[in-house]
Amino acid sequence: MHHTNHPQAHFGAVSRAALGALTLLVAVCGTASVLAHTPPATANERATAQQVAEKGLPLAELTPNAPDHYVVQRGDTLWGIAGLYLRRPWYWPQLWGMNRQAIANPHLIYSGQTLTLERQDGVARLRTGTHGAQGAPGALETVRISPRTRSASLSDTALPTLKPHLIEPFLVEPLVVEAMVLEQAPRIVATVDDRVLMTTGDRAYARGEAADPLRAEPGQPRLYRIVRQAVPLKDPLTQEVLGYEALYVGKAELVRGESTEESANGKGGRVSEYVPATIDILSAKEEIRAGDRLLPEPPRAFMNYTPHAPQTEVDARVVSIYGSGAVANAAQNQVIAINLGEQDGLQTGHVLSLLTQGERIKDTTDPSRPVIKLPSESNGMAIVFRTFERVSYALILDVRNTVRVGDRLVNPQ
Repeated sequence: MHHTNHPQAHFGAVSRAALGALTLLVAVCGTASVLAHTPPATANERATAQQVAEKGLPLAELTPNAPDHYVVQRGDTLWGIAGLYLRRPWYWPQLWGMNRQAIANPHLIYSGQTLTLERQDGVARLRTGTHGAQGAPGALETVRISPRTRSASLSDTALPTLKPHLIEPFLVEPLVVEAMVLEQAPRIVATVDDRVLMTTGDRAYARGEAADPLRAEPGQPRLYRIVRQAVPLKDPLTQEVLGYEALYVGKAELVRGESTEESANGKGGRVSEYVPATIDILSAKEEIRAGDRLLPEPPRAFMNYTPHAPQTEVDARVVSIYGSGAVANAAQNQVIAINLGEQDGLQTGHVLSLLTQGERIKDTTDPSRPVIKLPSESNGMAIVFRTFERVSYALILDVRNTVRVGDRLVNPQ
């Protein structure tokens, strides 16, 4: 079993309990910006946690091989740990509730914590502690550490819900907008050397609408996403357009805003001329060209959301497979867009069951060969990681067969 020691700015020999107290003090006094971005537990999560804390979790909810002791390691995820202990990993509030006092915030679990499973009177409880030098759970271990200074954000050590590399690009890229928003967004009009295509490090010029020009003033956006044509996202049942998915092509910084300059007109007078805004291209996913649009960079999403089942009934459909082009099928670790969003109560962290559509086949055992529809079958799990008003994006966690546009997503069972 792996043990992780956390270096601290301290001298001499201290117990792990003292280190824990010091870590808590740092968390309370020195990381307000981190905690400000940490989503609080919901009322439902707290109620569930309180119930489990009082009654314990039925042993039947545990996985057959749930470990008695487990040291949280770097690289672990909340989803993985929940699955280690629970038959239904979306019941993460239950896992948190089993040790609510030690785990004050279910969104912040750190490597180095030891989870100890207790089974008694038909129920299970989970507590945290440390393993001593002889491996006895809960024993104090003296740790000698060298004096040094370390500065790091707590969010860098908190376990993510999922492997970050799976969804990090999609927290940046998918952007659902209204058609008019993109049409009225500032557009790139030229480059320094009049090149047709642009990439990282190039300088370009852009202009906004007359009523809303690009301004480099305090309080105005300075970072922009560069996007291209918006693809309509249609509900597979009604064909209603739920929004438009803008193609992300890069990022730019506004250097100078739009302005006007006066110059001599050669006739003894002066003339006022329009000057577009100046932007520098910070990154490019693909080559950028004149006509591409600029949208303000939204606030960065916090990645440590809690996996949980929706409290209301969900019956959603797959709208599209992100970045697939002409590909019609999705597999594990791919991202899908679904036809429910914030207005429907969908939240980041919601875990949903994927169902097949049910094939239509000819009954060859019947002389009349009628077409029959096979029942929908459970096909895997997906977790919602980004929501818009009428559309959400979900990562396929596991899948038995491929996922197609029109497949259903429902509450996990």
